[in-house]
Amino acid sequence: MRFSLRARVAAATALGATLVVAALAVVTSVAISRNNVNQLDERLTTASQALVPNAAVLETFLDQLSAAFAVTIRTGDTVRASTPIQLPDLGEGSATVDVNGQRFRVYTTKTVSLVDISIAIGVPAIEAQQVTDEQQKQVIFVGLCAIAVSTGLGWLFGGRAVRPLVELTRQVSAQPPMPPDTKTGVREADELAIAIGGMLQRVNDAQDRTNAALSTARDFAAVSAHELRTPLTAMRTDIEVLSTLDLGPAQRQEILGDLERTQGRVETTLGALERLASGELSSDSDRVPTDVVEICDIAAQDAIRQHRGLAVHIDSEPSVSMRALPTGLRLAMGNALTNAVRHGGADAVTITIERDGTLVTVIVDDNGTGLPEEERSSVFERFYRGAAAAKGGSGLGLALVEQQAELHGGRAYFTDSPLGGARLVLELEDQTLK
Repeated sequence: MRFSLRARVAAATALGATLVVAALAVVTSVAISRNNVNQLDERLTTASQALVPNAAVLETFLDQLSAAFAVTIRTGDTVRASTPIQLPDLGEGSATVDVNGQRFRVYTTKTVSLVDISIAIGVPAIEAQQVTDEQQKQVIFVGLCAIAVSTGLGWLFGGRAVRPLVELTRQVSAQPPMPPDTKTGVREADELAIAIGGMLQRVNDAQDRTNAALSTARDFAAVSAHELRTPLTAMRTDIEVLSTLDLGPAQRQEILGDLERTQGRVETTLGALERLASGELSSDSDRVPTDVVEICDIAAQDAIRQHRGLAVHIDSEPSVSMRALPTGLRLAMGNALTNAVRHGGADAVTITIERDGTLVTVIVDDNGTGLPEEERSSVFERFYRGAAAAKGGSGLGLALVEQQAELHGGRAYFTDSPLGGARLVLELEDQTLK
């Protein structure tokens, strides 16, 4: 069974009040009982002080006294006189005894004269017990009233205490959720509101990232489908021609060559698209300490093997390390060198690596044909091909370069190169030094 926090506060208050009242009732009852007995003892002591000097006179009419109290006079073990109710032989002082099934509170005193005489005076203990019972009932009644009042106050103040939580629930349950109030005056509620506010912010941020990723994916898929449609249509046309027309060997060879080139273009485009998607899915956990000089050297060696006559020179310190995505940097440098050779016609490239605080700059200079100033921004767009671009490219190489620069907190841009061609600049931010 589920209970509201307000009911729990009221129940806890009632339980606490019950325990306190029960403890106080026990202590008070014991104190009342002891106090009543003490008062009775004081009365008996006072009566004894008045009767002892007149013991001889008292003996003559003891048997005529009321049964409301009892008096017994002894000399040693001999009873000299007594009321109808005879009290037992007791030592000096107060005591509670049973006489004929009735409890008496008795005070005994002894006189020292020519004859030792002891006088015991007693009254029924029921009188004191009745007073005690009555007072204890009053204590119990007051205690029950205190428990009831405490429960009511717990319910009343519990409602006020949980009001910030009720308001917090209302704010969070709103559509869209409202930022919770973090200044309610209740420390626990404020801490909970701050925690919920942080959680809502993280959820909103994650939702924004998800929406952005979905939007990017939709755009990516639309553009990719558009770019792949043209070569696929061309391939279908070539296949229809081969299957429907009776062509000579030369014509068939020409169409097969066109099919091969188109298939290579499709394959290149799909590979580039896969690498772009992989870059967008990378996270901070993929970043590792990376030597940028080593990455550039590997890319340079691969480019020299792929392009005969190409010379690549690296101008840098022996090592420039940063926390980076090594696969992404390797991909970016490979595309930069391929772009310089294939589309710029370069045969000499210089790679310069510099560090300035947290900024690592990679500069790729070539001696190719250069890049018109009006195309220096457009070439980074996906599937964009410059006016002087060679055939067969996917239009995604420089998009990959820019993507990796942005993933590393920087940017990529073109300027004029002192070698006569184009200068590609990659600015990378080393996050570990921040």
